Amino acid sequence: MSAREQSQSGALSAASRSPREAEEAAPGRCLSLLPWDRFSAWLHCVCVVGFDLELGQAVEVIYPQHSKLTDKEKTSICYLSFPDSNSGCLGDTQFCFRFRQSSSRRLSLHCMLDQLDRDLPVSLKKDPAYYYGYVYFRQVRDKTLKRGYFQKSLVLISKLPYIHLFHAVLRHIAPEYFVKNEPFLEAVCSDVDHWPPPVPGKTLSLPIMGIIMKVRIPTCHDKPGTTHIVQFTHEEDTQISIALPTVHEVDLFKCFCPVFFHIQMLWELVLLGEPVVVMAPSPSESSDTVLALVSCISPLKYCSDFRPYFTIHDSEFKEYTTRTQAPPSVILGVTNPFFAKTLQHWPHIVRIGEIKLPGEVPKQVKVKKLKNLKTLDSKPGVYTSYKPYLNRDEEIIKQLQKGVQQKRPAEAQSVILRRYFLELTQSFIIPLERYVASLMPLQKSISPWKSPPQLRQFSQEDFMKTLEKAGPQLTSGLKGDWIGLYRHFLKSPNFNGWFRTRRKEMTQKLEALHLEALCNEDLLFWSQKHTEVETVDLVLKLKNKLFQADREHLPMKPDTMEKLQMHIDAIILALPDDLQDILLKTGTT
Repeated sequence: MSAREQSQSGALSAASRSPREAEEAAPGRCLSLLPWDRFSAWLHCVCVVGFDLELGQAVEVIYPQHSKLTDKEKTSICYLSFPDSNSGCLGDTQFCFRFRQSSSRRLSLHCMLDQLDRDLPVSLKKDPAYYYGYVYFRQVRDKTLKRGYFQKSLVLISKLPYIHLFHAVLRHIAPEYFVKNEPFLEAVCSDVDHWPPPVPGKTLSLPIMGIIMKVRIPTCHDKPGTTHIVQFTHEEDTQISIALPTVHEVDLFKCFCPVFFHIQMLWELVLLGEPVVVMAPSPSESSDTVLALVSCISPLKYCSDFRPYFTIHDSEFKEYTTRTQAPPSVILGVTNPFFAKTLQHWPHIVRIGEIKLPGEVPKQVKVKKLKNLKTLDSKPGVYTSYKPYLNRDEEIIKQLQKGVQQKRPAEAQSVILRRYFLELTQSFIIPLERYVASLMPLQKSISPWKSPPQLRQFSQEDFMKTLEKAGPQLTSGLKGDWIGLYRHFLKSPNFNGWFRTRRKEMTQKLEALHLEALCNEDLLFWSQKHTEVETVDLVLKLKNKLFQADREHLPMKPDTMEKLQMHIDAIILALPDDLQDILLKTGTT
């Protein structure tokens, strides 16, 4: 094999490695990253938002200074980083928000990040159109200031939905930042720029201002519902280590406590992508509750828009509050009393009161008609005319109530609730998974000399027929109108998103099987029996398939890429010299 071919083959084999293999094979690779690339793998930037008597809320600092934010994005960050004045948040408050990205930007390390994203569970994959903002807001009396109050927010802007991790980081750095200001912020960002890449499945050590946070990011290969314990090592005894039990989960039980008796109905509303507004006294409760709702259908991905904290200044305010059309499929978290009037026409309103103290047994809160909701001061509850498809599961209610009476830790209550939601979602989705798998053509129908066969079309009626013998009753004891729930779900954005992902995975599997079938053929023998034109056409097609397989990371056997490259090399070497030169220089599209 020529040096040129060896380098070409070597490049391909390197490109086909997983991020973990690549990292282990090239430990010095990170040295070639550009400055701030490690930082950018975790955060887009850090902002400081203050209150100016003349300008109102304003972004005072953006770090690193080269970070790009449009004027529209800065305005969104300004308004979303402060609680509404009616919230009365004195002291320190933490919450999160989500806003639309104004324009797409390419990072110098985007290839590596795309690869890492592939190994994440669907619910943790980045959405290219949105940013998260993680806020630590401080409001304290200060007589030296004209307004009489010190008001400032430290905000982490990121593509990653790792709420637990970033709130823990802010709890550690924000109080000291408010005393030491910018030099401290530079030191924080420098620490983040020394973090390892956010590789799923590995225990990561993240140094931050004198401590080390140990985290593990879940992978798509983890068994749903399992938690991997972060292991400590003894090599860093000199620094305090903190192991975070999760990077992304919120306190599920605390969030659902005010609407304790309606968790199953809320699960249905989220599953079906219904428009839901959460009205809460503070941005903390609002954002946690919205994130809890979105997570309750895991491992299904919630495919519609959701805003953990939404204000009247938001650029989508008019779009989401208009009465001239039906409310969109979105979950909004609000605190401003003005929304009680502007969102009265929304079909499902969840009113969250003050979070109850541990040990209090939640009282039965009835579902109320929407006409009863006049102000944000209305009693906690769910205001809707929605009639659930499934009968209520009394067992989970009794189990959680017993836990409250026995003073079971909130963490344990959340684990029970998360397992309940997981089992409910799995019972619902397994029949769909089983039916969609049947749309896959048989492997024997894959011929190396024909295009890969197409998936059969999804038929709603055919699927419904499978439910009689292989429906959710095999894994769930819940009674009710499962058929009606499925019919409604098949019209929802969550079904469209789920099916689009499954269809892409299955199409890629067919492409991979087709490539494996090609590899098992004697392609050199075939080329010797065909014209040069046909052989050149085959080489170009094979090169293109190799490029596509590498780019899309098709699920193939480990040696398929290498075998295909060897076939291409052998065919090229059997051709005349002039054609060899042309084909070796020819790239792929």
